Amino acid sequence: MNNKRLVFCTLLMVTCSLLYAVDFGLTLDQSGAFSTNGSESNQDYSSIFVPRILTYWGESGELLISAGMKVEYQNETWSFVPELLRMEVSQGFGRWFARAGRMHYADPLGYIAQGLFDGGRVSFDTETAGTFGAGAWYTGFLYKNRADITMTAEEHEALALPVDFNDFNNSYFAPRRLIAAVDWEHPSFLDFCMVDFALLVQFDVSGENLNSQYLVGNIALPFRNVLLDLGGCLGLIQNSEDSGVAFAADVGISWTLPGILPSRLSFLSRYTSGVSDSLKAFVPITNKPHGFTLKPGNSGLSLFSLDYALRLNPDSSLNLSSTYFIRNDLVTYSSMGDEGHFLGNELFAQFFWSPLSDMHVNLGAGIFLPSLGNAAPDAKSLWRIELNFIVSIF
Repeated sequence: MNNKRLVFCTLLMVTCSLLYAVDFGLTLDQSGAFSTNGSESNQDYSSIFVPRILTYWGESGELLISAGMKVEYQNETWSFVPELLRMEVSQGFGRWFARAGRMHYADPLGYIAQGLFDGGRVSFDTETAGTFGAGAWYTGFLYKNRADITMTAEEHEALALPVDFNDFNNSYFAPRRLIAAVDWEHPSFLDFCMVDFALLVQFDVSGENLNSQYLVGNIALPFRNVLLDLGGCLGLIQNSEDSGVAFAADVGISWTLPGILPSRLSFLSRYTSGVSDSLKAFVPITNKPHGFTLKPGNSGLSLFSLDYALRLNPDSSLNLSSTYFIRNDLVTYSSMGDEGHFLGNELFAQFFWSPLSDMHVNLGAGIFLPSLGNAAPDAKSLWRIELNFIVSIF
């Protein structure tokens, strides 16, 4: 039996055997979406059942395990996909804290390496100089749609293919990459700002020979009811043909508005380098798209986003946003042709409702308007409506 299949089945068997222990829970997460592009329309549906256990020992020991069976309807095809979501053990030792297993990790900017990874991490809280941490992870046992790693064109094409249980090894798993990170964060550096820095390295062990390194930093400056966020990343990208420097930067500002109802107005400006004489296209490890309808990745694009969030009552909130997309070259993002840098504007509205602590409803609707750009001004507008329902059964 293939080694990957053996490891995967073993992890699922261990998970299932532990699900009969105490503190057992079950969550049902369902999503339905309708999208259209002119005369073409698509209907999507997904439902994932997530059993979980959470146990504690001592003063700081914890074990979290969750698995899932996802049922999905997409492109007029039904599919069933099993997945081990979390298997994480953690333990504190004074000022030291250690985690191992399948865990969540996010870089300081949140879009270079963000999601589930297999490995371990240790951190040390100095109390006065902040918290220092180091971790190492492997991606080759993750479900490819959960990991969302598309650093090459071949990986992007493979992500779109359905899982074939007759060719499970080549159709289910994410690309094989080793990731390591050292980081430092301080909640009150110099008594007036929050800082978060990390150095990430990524080694390709799949044979594609695409390696990368990232020096990432984020600084948050609070001023009464205003918060200023400044972030940046200097990346080094190497492949078998050449190597070069890539760059990304964020500038964000949020203002908590006065009034009877809590509300916040936010602005975000983001730049990720494209192909030029001096820079390579910025390539994050995980490709978490920004946007609801167009969903471009964070590579070779600039965006300007204005967001308004309103808390209507303790159970519900409303979010409205407008985002304009600009591509920094005509090569990296080519889904809208090869003419014009201005892609267009997306308008998005989202309503959250949580009548119970274990029930959440999320309704989102958005439209992307290419007519407000020059890349494809005659293209049809993209619409998308999505309803998500999450309930913890017990």
